[in-house]
Amino acid sequence: MSRFFATGSDSESEESSSADEITPKAPGTTFKQSLLLSDDEEDTKRVVRSAKDKRFEELTNLIKTIRNAMKIRDMAKCLEEFEQLCRAFLKSKTIVDKEGVPPFYIRLLADLEDYLNQLWEDKEGKKKMNKNNAKALSTLRQKIRKYNRDYETEIAAYKENPQESADEEEEKEAEESGSSSDSEGEAGDDGVSAKSFLKKKPEAAPDASKFLKSAKGSGDESSSSDDDDDDEDWGSDSVDSGSESSDEGEGKSSSLAVVFLKKTQETEKTSEKRLGKKKKPKKKERLEEEAEEEGGEEVEGGWEKVKGGAPMVKEKPKMFAKGTEINVPVVVKKLNEILQARGKKGTDRAAQIELLHALANIAAENNLGHGVAVKIKFNIIASLYDYNPNLAAFMKPDMWKKCLECIDELLDILFEHSNIFIGENIAEDSENLVTSDQPFRVRGCILTLVERMDEEFTKIMQNTDPHSQEYVDNLKDEGHVCGIIDRLLNYMENKGSTEEICRIYLRRIMHTYYKFDYKAHRRSLGLQGESKSEQDQEESEGEDSAVIMDRLCKFIYAKDRTDRIRTCAILCHIYHHALHSRWYQARDLMLMSHLQDNIQHADPPVQILYNRTMVQLGICAFRQGMIKDAHNALLDIQSSGRAKELLGQGLLMRNMQERNAEQEKIEKRRQVPFHMHINLELLECVYLVSAMLLEIPYMAAHEFDARRRMISKQFHHQLRVGERQPLLGPPESMREHVVAASKAMKMGDWRTCHSFIINEKMNSKVWDLFPETQRVREMLVRKIQEESLRTYLFTYSSVYDSISMGTLSEMFELEIATVHSIISKMIINEELMASLDQPTQTVVMHRTEPTSLQNMALQLAEKLGSLVENNERVFDLKQGVYGGYFNRDQKGGYQQNKSYNRDQKGGYQQNKGGYQRGGYRNQNHQNNY
Repeated sequence: MSRFFATGSDSESEESSSADEITPKAPGTTFKQSLLLSDDEEDTKRVVRSAKDKRFEELTNLIKTIRNAMKIRDMAKCLEEFEQLCRAFLKSKTIVDKEGVPPFYIRLLADLEDYLNQLWEDKEGKKKMNKNNAKALSTLRQKIRKYNRDYETEIAAYKENPQESADEEEEKEAEESGSSSDSEGEAGDDGVSAKSFLKKKPEAAPDASKFLKSAKGSGDESSSSDDDDDDEDWGSDSVDSGSESSDEGEGKSSSLAVVFLKKTQETEKTSEKRLGKKKKPKKKERLEEEAEEEGGEEVEGGWEKVKGGAPMVKEKPKMFAKGTEINVPVVVKKLNEILQARGKKGTDRAAQIELLHALANIAAENNLGHGVAVKIKFNIIASLYDYNPNLAAFMKPDMWKKCLECIDELLDILFEHSNIFIGENIAEDSENLVTSDQPFRVRGCILTLVERMDEEFTKIMQNTDPHSQEYVDNLKDEGHVCGIIDRLLNYMENKGSTEEICRIYLRRIMHTYYKFDYKAHRRSLGLQGESKSEQDQEESEGEDSAVIMDRLCKFIYAKDRTDRIRTCAILCHIYHHALHSRWYQARDLMLMSHLQDNIQHADPPVQILYNRTMVQLGICAFRQGMIKDAHNALLDIQSSGRAKELLGQGLLMRNMQERNAEQEKIEKRRQVPFHMHINLELLECVYLVSAMLLEIPYMAAHEFDARRRMISKQFHHQLRVGERQPLLGPPESMREHVVAASKAMKMGDWRTCHSFIINEKMNSKVWDLFPETQRVREMLVRKIQEESLRTYLFTYSSVYDSISMGTLSEMFELEIATVHSIISKMIINEELMASLDQPTQTVVMHRTEPTSLQNMALQLAEKLGSLVENNERVFDLKQGVYGGYFNRDQKGGYQQNKSYNRDQKGGYQQNKGGYQRGGYRNQNHQNNY
């Protein structure tokens, strides 16, 4: 019997309940029985859920947890729950294949990706994150991007109309809830129990319930709402107790009526809730309403949105009070007030810049003079540079535009008013900002600001993706930057010191040296513009870049006192000469400067510039047909295997032991922007082709020479790689083309070699990148023909008794004079043992070359000799006597005077009759030290 319908008093019921608790029960069974035979579970209906409902409920619970973590920016929790969600979704794959991907899942994936992208772009927010959250953010961002590739179409459909997808989802939920209620009704119709009958019976429930509710007692509206909640909570217990009392025949009819009427009211409430779900306003309307409510609250002054994080005390300096007379001292005082907050923790830098702009406007409105305007402009530009406290960070686009505008305005003022003197050496006490007969004197250095602007431009280019449109847009600002440098250059030529002029000249040189002057090149070739407008434009344009470089560099050579500026200017000048194929000027300037002797003591940026210059010099030599010079210039860079790093065009993956994070940041700041890069594939191709043209004839000439040395290790490595391949197909990469051409040249087949070096693929990759493409190709063909002829003569000279120069001319498509010249040089240099028969135009071989067997015997003899010598040295170390066998006297047949004599210092010396090789205890002759 239930306590709620007992007729006894409260005290009796308490006693009975306590008595029930005290009565002992059989151990083990009590707990199970209490679970199985409880009053609540006897009447509650057991719900059987489908596998789909179970799986989807698991997914929705995980999604709720993820959304909660998103609200509090707990990235570690988000990552953990997302991994669980992926596993749960994988488990429900069979259901998803039947039903399709649920919309709520797609919605979460789209929202999560947008949320992570938003967090990733928020640089300030990322800095405030702790280490775990920042790491989890980057990991989760990568995972979600990879995971969302499989659902791109669904996410795109959701993003196109998120409102419709949300409404569809709500309708589905409503339909599911309706179907579940219908199924319950059907089940009730099939078997009518007492409980279901009692639930259906009362029809005049609303009025009665209202009446009974009002009769319960009068109270406040707030308390009535609380009572409703309590009644809802206790409803099930009251129904159960009512059923007990009806079975036992106890209790009053009025209490039963209240119980059942209350239950009907609950059913009405649930039905109202379901209807409410369908009548929900759309998401957009709800958001608008919330925004209106928030706006209203803000107007009323009730609530205010606060940013996350610890609140900082930000005291903005107030502008002038009403009635304050605005003059120069007041404005300067206010300026100092604003600047005092600079660099302090919690200072809003953007607000500080706005205040300085406002102060500049106030000074302009009150006509306080240009001295004050210049001083404020200096501080505005300095504040813009200070906006990013981190040295590695680059300026945002809006700040960059403001910076350029401010520097332009400052230069305008300085050019318009020649009575303004600026300089770092002017003390603040001696400044003159008031309009008077004396000139204005302002402390500040415009050159330092422009140099910093140039550095910021470089940082922007370094930190922009070079393959994006954004890089092109940023590169367009270089014209503006060069314009500012030119204006400052004109200003400094009139008012600056020699040292300042050298500094600004170097900035101008650094923006000019790597650019190819196409118009000057066209003029040198005698070509004119196609249209009249182009011709007029060429005439109206100023001097060539070569003339500008020559003028600026010569001034620095003459006037500069610092080695660094002069070194940079020389290297830039050499680079510019080499870029425009002025090989002899570039080579002579490099040799006269002697930079190669002490460049290792320079700072890394200058070393990078030196490497770039040497590479450009080598490429220039190659274009001019100076193959040996080209190879020598490129040898150091290419043999290191670190060309990319040495040219400042990227970092190689190394062990963290060699380079820590701080060093990596420093090296990244030294990198050259992408538009200044030298094509590494072109560089490698030029080097390998130069090595091929030198190495292949040398290998043919010294085929059996044991002391043969490699000219290029990298070229030999490529040859070995090619030989190791089990199956040789047609060449694909640039390296494979050069290796295939080398093999053809080794056989004297110049046509095959030519087809491998010059073809459509190689043209597009390498040769078309040169300004004079056709001339370079013709030079290459000529060199291939000449070196193939030399290789042919070295390889097959032992086969011929004599060979006609006419035949050689036809084979290699060279003029007879050229063939004659090549063979004559080979004979003079003793590379070819032959003579020229002038009347018959033939080459007669002298047969002095040893046969292959003789060559092998000579090699064996040399190796045996070196082995004996090494053996003697080892014996000498053990016994203390060296060369005893060779140390016999003259009677024994060995003449010491005519042999090599090795002294104690290990050197060889000539003694009397010739070179003596004797022991350390040479009794016949005294050693000379």
